[in-house]
Amino acid sequence: MLTTPENDSRSNLIAASTPLFAEKGFNGVGVREIAKAAGANLSMISYYFGGKEGLYAAVLNQQFDTLKPVLELKEIDGDPMGKFELYLRATVARYRMNPHLLRFYTGELTNPTPCFESIVKPAILGVVQTLLDTFSMGVEQRRFREALNPADAVLALAGMINFYFLLEPATGELVDQAPERDEELIRHIMEIFGKGILR
Repeated sequence: MLTTPENDSRSNLIAASTPLFAEKGFNGVGVREIAKAAGANLSMISYYFGGKEGLYAAVLNQQFDTLKPVLELKEIDGDPMGKFELYLRATVARYRMNPHLLRFYTGELTNPTPCFESIVKPAILGVVQTLLDTFSMGVEQRRFREALNPADAVLALAGMINFYFLLEPATGELVDQAPERDEELIRHIMEIFGKGILR
């Protein structure tokens, strides 16, 4: 796609408003503040997005589109544990590349906007359904215990990796969360998920 001044202005508004919405939430950011941060005329927000709500939806779409690669796990041949590892890798990469995503997650989960039902919830459900399908495949292959509740199992896996990044601001003094440690983190979560912590 060719870059035009129109595409640049639209992209600038999304780029400038993303950290503002992430930090202050939808209600905490005004259109004047967004226009100033983007170096754009205030009317451009209405022109491109129909208003602040449309701009916020565009930001959320961009942020939650980063979950789509997880849905591709359904198309990959491989054993379920390998797919779970790919999920962990995709999640780590997603948070490293999209530092504002967790704020949108937590903001929408704790104080949902009208965009929750149309953008956020479907994205999250798609990931959870993919993980549930992967777990069911493991049960069918007799790799996983049938007595386990599939939802509990996959939410435990998702919880481990997501909570690790969610707690980063509070646990940075106690936990080495450097990107150089990502391989070790993935390996440890796979071991905890697959084998537990008992000797």
